[in-house]
Amino acid sequence: MNNPGSFFLIGPMGAGKSTIGRQLARALRLEFIDSDREIEDRTGVDIPLIFELEGETGFRKREQEVIDDLTARRRIVLATGGGAVLDPLNRQHLAARGTVIYLHTSVEQQLKRTAHDRNRPLLQTSDPGGKLRDLMETREPLYREIADWVVETDGCRARDVVQKILQQTEQPT
Repeated sequence: MNNPGSFFLIGPMGAGKSTIGRQLARALRLEFIDSDREIEDRTGVDIPLIFELEGETGFRKREQEVIDDLTARRRIVLATGGGAVLDPLNRQHLAARGTVIYLHTSVEQQLKRTAHDRNRPLLQTSDPGGKLRDLMETREPLYREIADWVVETDGCRARDVVQKILQQTEQPT
């Protein structure tokens, strides 16, 4: 781990990466960055428009550049997009440059948390539950492959998850 002062949150959409990341950064007095927000800031457009104009392939290329840049920074809490782990280079950078925390949540919980969110291009389908199950089947092994810690988020408030993470940071490695 080249950058032990940084924490990278991974997991599916609806796991709470951004909400938990903000609170964790505040508690640890670190900078919080959301990789999806960073992509939007750099391009000047929202993610659904990137998907519309460039497809998922174009978005993933932009995401790879942002993940490479952000994981090289020191003392940050980074919330990644749910699909960031699909790219082997992203997995390599995340695993090598900080502490990777997988925020695990069930598909049922994801459905509840994303039901009214129109900013999720992959869920604009007639069967969002089926899509989330398919995504989880592909991504779950990748999340676990690079995770230093797995934290369950189902039925937990964000502050409780942050407390779990803070307790883990205090334990000797």
